[in-house]
Amino acid sequence: MDREVKIIQVFSDGGSRGNPGMAACAFVVFVNNVIFHQESKYLGFTTNNDAEYQGLIMALNFLNTLDLSDYQQINIHLDSELIVNQLNGKYKVKNQKLKILYEKAINLINNLGVKVQIIHIPRSKNFLSDKLVNARLDGII
Repeated sequence: MDREVKIIQVFSDGGSRGNPGMAACAFVVFVNNVIFHQESKYLGFTTNNDAEYQGLIMALNFLNTLDLSDYQQINIHLDSELIVNQLNGKYKVKNQKLKILYEKAINLINNLGVKVQIIHIPRSKNFLSDKLVNARLDGII
């Protein structure tokens, strides 16, 4: 009998009002299609790309606290084409600040010990983490 493949789904986002501007990031983790954890953070004044990486890193830090031995894969969904293509090796990271964040993200991914897929999705499919980012920027949470 085949063993069921267990996959964690993560949706991560970051955004700034103005670029650069006041920024926040967020992520939502789904296990068995149910929200397992969600988190957001106000970042202060930074760029949109920085906020996108910060959201991913926050999610990866959280995942690194979990026992992932029952899971075969983690799918991380982002609406930033730049970040996805950098992490998947299609684009080089030229900006020095982003390079530091990129290297931190890669190290955290490698520490998970589980296959990780970085997947680009349209913003409309990233609505929960986008909503958390905007709520944080609006001062609601």
